[in-house]
Amino acid sequence: MNLLRGVIDPELGSDIVELGMAKGATIDDDGLVTVIIALTTSGCPLRGQIQKDVKARLANLPGVTKVEIQWSELNQEEKAAAMSRARFNVSQDAPDTEISATTKVIMVASGKGGVGKSSVTVNLAAGLANRGFTVGVLDADIWGFSVPRMLGVEGRLEGVPGEKKILPNERVVGEGRLKIVSMGFLVDQEESALMWRGLILNRAVQHFLEDVRWGELDYLLIDMPPGTGDVQMGLAKLLPRSEMIIVTTPARSAQKVAARAASMGRKNYLRIVGVIENMTNFVTPDGEEYAIFGSGGGEELAADVGVPLLGRVPIDSAVADGGDNGQPTVLGSGPAADALNQIVDLIVAEAVPPTEMAGCSARIVEAVQAAMAGPSDLPAAEVTVDFG
Repeated sequence: MNLLRGVIDPELGSDIVELGMAKGATIDDDGLVTVIIALTTSGCPLRGQIQKDVKARLANLPGVTKVEIQWSELNQEEKAAAMSRARFNVSQDAPDTEISATTKVIMVASGKGGVGKSSVTVNLAAGLANRGFTVGVLDADIWGFSVPRMLGVEGRLEGVPGEKKILPNERVVGEGRLKIVSMGFLVDQEESALMWRGLILNRAVQHFLEDVRWGELDYLLIDMPPGTGDVQMGLAKLLPRSEMIIVTTPARSAQKVAARAASMGRKNYLRIVGVIENMTNFVTPDGEEYAIFGSGGGEELAADVGVPLLGRVPIDSAVADGGDNGQPTVLGSGPAADALNQIVDLIVAEAVPPTEMAGCSARIVEAVQAAMAGPSDLPAAEVTVDFG
């Protein structure tokens, strides 16, 4: 059984013993080894590869004359456990990216389009930058990119001289800075349609994380595509220690769909920070409120998922005007600006506070990063790590 730990399911990327697929083995007196293996599905196309690997590992053991495999199928509960274990293993083995270990990554997600997810993303990013933070904005909605226009940033992405790296476009906001990467900076016209499918989309997002010289960031906000497709799962694999904020509207139908995005995040071991209800109601100049899109969706979603409702953003024409003109509403005044600023304050204070570099764990990360970067000018005796 220990030797079978070297047999990896090619699809799930973990060994068949850990996944619960290797059910047991018997050895007869005449040297016949019988191994019982349960597949995720009886018609698994990778069955031949698993069979070959099992026999290769066992056939040459002293005293073994023959190896036979008895095939079965995992039940539904066992399949769920195997998939959960495989996802956890992936989350602990993330590939290298240009995002530093001290950057707080927030994925802004939704179950469907049209709920104002991109608008919420750019306003949260601008609000954080206005408080003095350096904030990256990754427009991962490859098909429906809109971040460049909403932030009022134009121009092609430039390369780093002498390196195969790309520099993000930047915008100063208050005491802070935004660093922005979007497909909108790589197409000739904003109206260009990208006829890309899953693998190419994933590769584009991977390039944005691996080949962009982001530099030091306090936060990275990712405008996720709506739904739970290839890009979302690819990002969860590339940035497994991310946090996720779910955006929904008051409508019950939007709330039910948004719950799927939260489910996808949790299955990939991401922490769901909370829910933002957008387009909550319309407020007249006299202060009267009208629930145009219904009510209660944000609260119900937060209760279902078991996370806090971070805030409600009312319908405000300043949001649309700001998005069209590249001036995020959060930097101005009005009902939506007030609500968004309250959410930003909550994020900084409680929900996703920035990494405090004076903290113990941060110093360990910093020391490891310095060691990996190359020799230090400090004598060895002066390099210390405080484990608290």
